[in-house]
Amino acid sequence: MSISYNDAAGIAAMRVACRLASEVLDHLTPLIKPGVTTNDIDRWAAEYMVKQGTTSATVGYMGASSTPYPKSLCTSVNHVVCHGIPNDKPLKKGDIVNVDVTVIKDGWFGDNSRMFIVGDASIAAKRLCSITFEAMWHGILQVKPGAHLGDVGHAIQKFAEGNGYSVVREFCGHGVGRRFHEEPQVLHYGRPGTMEELKPGMIFTIEPMINAGKRDIKEDAKGGQYDGWTIVTRDHSLSAQWEHSVLVTETGYEVLTLSAGSPPLPSFVKATAT
Repeated sequence: MSISYNDAAGIAAMRVACRLASEVLDHLTPLIKPGVTTNDIDRWAAEYMVKQGTTSATVGYMGASSTPYPKSLCTSVNHVVCHGIPNDKPLKKGDIVNVDVTVIKDGWFGDNSRMFIVGDASIAAKRLCSITFEAMWHGILQVKPGAHLGDVGHAIQKFAEGNGYSVVREFCGHGVGRRFHEEPQVLHYGRPGTMEELKPGMIFTIEPMINAGKRDIKEDAKGGQYDGWTIVTRDHSLSAQWEHSVLVTETGYEVLTLSAGSPPLPSFVKATAT
């Protein structure tokens, strides 16, 4: 599969799909609190997508798994790295949870995720979420024509490891547009000047998974059986992830998955660099 370079019409369509994906997270933000279940979150999101006129990209999605994904979004709690399946276990005060939403609007995919702190949490958990958010933005700031994907990964890795954390390497960002997952693969580690050159019209996700402990991960085989999706830290340390979909413009970048309720940008960032 080759890299897609979107024209003006495609970019306009992706702006809509990505904004709608972000607005699902806006809708969920005040609802995520101690006592709610991740199944509640999934149901609320599915209902909101109907009101938007979008559909979930994850329901029935196979990817590399042999098991169709059963829910409208992913909820990864505490030591779950990614692809956590919503369930009936209530969230408790101090939990951290990544909610990953991808919607389809008129055949275009908008993909993003945010971390949520349930009630109040430990200083360590809050710091992990904050550093991961900033690491994502350090990667985004590298996006411009003529730069390389290795520049993005290096910026994320340098910042995360410089703050005492580790970067998951088995999962990465990806191109997004007419398909859920397209080329290129966007690693969250690497060397400057390596991998694909960035060109206007490219749209891809930047979605670092950062662990408080070691970077090693494993399948979550609770009760000896793997559900086909859930990935956890091998040392049971906390993990955090943030995700935006980003367009390469003629002179810089545009973050497509921003909406009225998006978290404030870090002080060193502007929303666009066009």
